[in-house]
Amino acid sequence: MKESPMTLSDQPTLPAMPQPLPTPSLVQLVESLLFVAGEPVTRSQLAKTLEVAEEAIQSALDELTQLYQGRGVRMQRHNDQIQLVSAPESAPTIARFLGLQASGRLSNAALEVLAIIAYRQPITRAQVDAIRGVDSSGTIRALLARDLIAEAGRLETIGRPILYATTPTFLQQFGLASLTELPPLELPLQVVGDDS
Repeated sequence: MKESPMTLSDQPTLPAMPQPLPTPSLVQLVESLLFVAGEPVTRSQLAKTLEVAEEAIQSALDELTQLYQGRGVRMQRHNDQIQLVSAPESAPTIARFLGLQASGRLSNAALEVLAIIAYRQPITRAQVDAIRGVDSSGTIRALLARDLIAEAGRLETIGRPILYATTPTFLQQFGLASLTELPPLELPLQVVGDDS
């Protein structure tokens, strides 16, 4: 028996060609880069990668910051470094999900040193000691080990002492998006001529 020739209607239909993806906006591209970056990035790195001016990157970052308010993801800025982080209020749930043990609380001395560094950074250990009136070397070592502070260069003076500053981990631990969110420092008023 002879097979009848195939007609056009008998041939299998080919899948449709996929539609081209829409061109992403600058905000979407910046968000994508921050999402895949495993570490903080700078505005200049983003500008160079996306071949746009840093002002355009800043505008996109500002828009993303507004978008993330009240969400589970936040934009964290530390000096010129930017990264996406989880919302600080989610930390207990995230720690439970990841099976992380709660690390010990900071001592009063550690909190005191950390506050001095946060408000006066960059600052040397000797300057911290002068403010506190006691040796802070052990406390500074402990804060370095917890990545709450880091070396931020050297002071251009005799001996070139190390300068310390807070880290992005400090911001994460205290639920801050940037150092500008530190509460205002309220110092007691000193009455002129009051020696008491």
